[in-house]
Amino acid sequence: MPNSKKLFERRRNRVRTGLRKIAGDRARLSIHRTNQHIYAQVIDDQNSVTVAAASTLDEGLRKGLKVGSNSEAAAAVGKLIADRAKSAGVKQVVFDRGGFLYHGRVKALADAAREAGLDF
Repeated sequence: MPNSKKLFERRRNRVRTGLRKIAGDRARLSIHRTNQHIYAQVIDDQNSVTVAAASTLDEGLRKGLKVGSNSEAAAAVGKLIADRAKSAGVKQVVFDRGGFLYHGRVKALADAAREAGLDF
């Protein structure tokens, strides 16, 4: 039986393959989660550039957060990435959860980004 890292990679590839089919010309909101932090990037795959990025390591967020590994921190990152993406001219994205389940911190980030104005 494959170990958990291989299963994670398979799930990530499966999610990204499905996104490529439906994305069209929209940018991709990519999420990465660790035990201590959460990261988000808006990526334009057609031009291979990162349009906006935010994480719990950003100086403005780090001061206001008690820890970087809870749902409140993820929601703050979601609001920040939505603001930065809108200021860069991106309003519609596809949500790339990677190999992570849509639950907990990933869901909190997505909900906060939607509330802040990103359409996905």
